[in-house]
Amino acid sequence: MSPSITWSDTSGRRLLSVLLVLLVQLLAVGPGARDAGAAAGSGASAAATPDGARYDVSLRSDNDGSHWTGRQRVSFRNASRQPLHEVYLRLWGNGEDRCGSPGAPAPVTVSNVDGGTPGPLTVRCTALRIALPGPLGHGEWTSVAFDVSLTVPDRNARFGREGAHRFLGNALPVLAVHDAQGWHLDPYVALGESFYALASDFRVRLDHPTALKVPATGRTQALPGDRGRTVTLSVAHRVRDFAWAAGPFRTATETTPGGIRVKSYWASDTPAEGVRLNRTDAVAAIDRFGEEYGRYPYGEIDLVMTSGFGGGMEYPGLVLVGTTEEGGAVVHEVAHQWWYGIVGNDEYASPWLDESFAQYANARFYGWETRDCWSEVHWPSDSAALTNSMGYWSEHRDEYHLIYAAGPCALADLERTLGADTMARLLRRYAEDHWYGVSTTPAFKRAAQEVTDEDLGPFWDSHRIR
Repeated sequence: MSPSITWSDTSGRRLLSVLLVLLVQLLAVGPGARDAGAAAGSGASAAATPDGARYDVSLRSDNDGSHWTGRQRVSFRNASRQPLHEVYLRLWGNGEDRCGSPGAPAPVTVSNVDGGTPGPLTVRCTALRIALPGPLGHGEWTSVAFDVSLTVPDRNARFGREGAHRFLGNALPVLAVHDAQGWHLDPYVALGESFYALASDFRVRLDHPTALKVPATGRTQALPGDRGRTVTLSVAHRVRDFAWAAGPFRTATETTPGGIRVKSYWASDTPAEGVRLNRTDAVAAIDRFGEEYGRYPYGEIDLVMTSGFGGGMEYPGLVLVGTTEEGGAVVHEVAHQWWYGIVGNDEYASPWLDESFAQYANARFYGWETRDCWSEVHWPSDSAALTNSMGYWSEHRDEYHLIYAAGPCALADLERTLGADTMARLLRRYAEDHWYGVSTTPAFKRAAQEVTDEDLGPFWDSHRIR
């Protein structure tokens, strides 16, 4: 997500003023390497589970993409040494509306569950416990299936709408994660993200009116459906979530010099110059970050651009970008394909591991001067730390910009401490070691310490990386 970008822009680029405005909009919203089992990189004593998940989804939309219904099945194995007696589905799409109200049910509903016994919705209707028929042992597989109904909320948000265009981010129910800390059932936050998911496979069939274009996570193909309808089929391997949009988008496709397909979708009232700038920067960024952190593995990325979307929002293989005449935060969102998407993290517990890293990549892409960036950073109290959770930032909303300001400043200082070449090797090796796995602050600190003889303890302390 990208509410803010700071620092002077010596190349005269245009994002600073745009994204400072978007920060205000966001704050107004309200309260080739290792598999997922390599969450060993997290330092956890028990493997994260359920693991190896595959989601098979078939949904049909109404005439304008506001309502989708169908069936979803998720197959998974227990990667833990302890028997698994239950799983939890996270219904993140209920985060802002919670359990709904009389006459207006929650946006995401699940019913007719097979393969387990559902309990009542908890965590403000964002968590559904499903008791398994019997204990699932280490390495054993099972599946649960259920009917799902999605109603796009009437707000301009990652799960919402703008004019005739619908955004379905964090709409599909996904498995919660269990690790050495237990089940991760954190509350939804509108400021930033609460999400934590292991890399999974998705096979999704979206049946919709032909008049609607449907960008989606994964490799997609459009097939004829019933009269006046199209079926968009998407297959995505080793991704942490699945998102799509629907609407009368204009479209264009290009291929980067490195062979990655960039598909652009934009609303008709989106400024043409902003669309052009976003497309140009995205093509350059996807190859640049592939060289720096490891080749982008998904083959395709979709850019969804509208004039009124606040800031940007990242999903594997798809980004939502608010776009003005000066473009938008597309480079930051593309950087998230690595920092959150490929190299995962618990976004509620450690938001700096994706937001600060993506913003650091963004700053390097644009060649921003970072030596004086601390002039824009003020720590309001001893309790304020770069590594605080979303629980802290939600209670201190006016400090959340520090993730985007102090975080990349700290990483830029680390680059100067280690040397540019060493920092580049560190980040590429760290990405390789956590590819499709889970990053944590202790793991990153250990990796950084391993590439230098200098004691980095004082560095972490002075930069509030705890």
